[in-house]
Amino acid sequence: MMPFPKIHDLYLGKVVLATVVLTWAVLLGLDVMLALVGEFGDIGDGRYGAMEAIVHTLYTVPRRGHYLFPTAAVIGSLMALGQLAATSELTALRAIGLSRRRLTVTVVAALTLLTALMVVNGETLGPWGQRRADALKASSRSDDLIVAQYSGVWAREGDVILNAEGGEERVDGNDRWLELHDVRLYEFEDDGRLQSLARVAVAEHRPGGWLLRDVTRTTFAEDSVSRETVAEERWESQLDATALSADVDRPRYLSATELRSAIQYRRRNGLDAGEYEEHYWGRWFYPLNVLALCLAAIPFAFGSLRSGGLGKRLFIGIVFALGFWLLQTQFVKMASAFNFDFRLAYALPTVVMVAVSVFLFRKRSG
Repeated sequence: MMPFPKIHDLYLGKVVLATVVLTWAVLLGLDVMLALVGEFGDIGDGRYGAMEAIVHTLYTVPRRGHYLFPTAAVIGSLMALGQLAATSELTALRAIGLSRRRLTVTVVAALTLLTALMVVNGETLGPWGQRRADALKASSRSDDLIVAQYSGVWAREGDVILNAEGGEERVDGNDRWLELHDVRLYEFEDDGRLQSLARVAVAEHRPGGWLLRDVTRTTFAEDSVSRETVAEERWESQLDATALSADVDRPRYLSATELRSAIQYRRRNGLDAGEYEEHYWGRWFYPLNVLALCLAAIPFAFGSLRSGGLGKRLFIGIVFALGFWLLQTQFVKMASAFNFDFRLAYALPTVVMVAVSVFLFRKRSG
């Protein structure tokens, strides 16, 4: 096989790319329209109007596109190859000496390009857009000029437990920071005895640590109690805004970097990180899932789709996508319930799909 693409590779890749993108756009358009209809129910709540609902929905488009792409990839690739098979173009390509393996590699290469773009989208635009959408909705429904609302936050960092009654994530130009109000810091001894209690009016997360303002600290000794008040002090802590945001944000909307930070925070403090590990490893297996799913479906294009119409191709694509999703969901839920490695839960359905692909290729070659 030549390492460089030939004209037939470019043609096949172009057809697959165009069909997958078109399929993805149709699915995304339907999903966005349904989401917009759902947002109309919140119109009239505060300053949340029709324009805010539209902008809110548009902000979520990158995240929705990332979620829908695997389904669009398998349906689009099946429709593209099925159409080429129906018009005997695949037969012509086979007649000039192209093997099924060469044709499959071409399709996978085209899908790899789109998958890579979706991975980047899922780590950048997706979380950013969802954050902006939530911020817009929160600020429109409240009179406070905030970016994201927090309430009743609890967090642990080593021997210190933090409680904040409320706060907001503020933005001033390119400067962005988390600001908590009415904060209490409970510091404990190794034996569980309360060592000190600090009441903080405002706690700001800045690069390098926390800036505490208007601090009143009560220290409990074995036979005495002392109190001191300072206007401002720094708190050197590994507890960051990402860890606190993860307590409020839905884990499936966080980036892999944010999920990893939340997992480390929870492990460091003996907290359950299962839900975050589930979504974290899902991000890593995302591109493998897309390619494995499409590999398992491609063999149908060399036989059963030749005489089938659009409905048959669409049906097979939906069955593959739905079947794979159900299989992987069950494995992941089992991993969560029985506490085994999420990487194994995500890998097994992928292996099954690759095995199905190999079996179908051999069957159709026989």
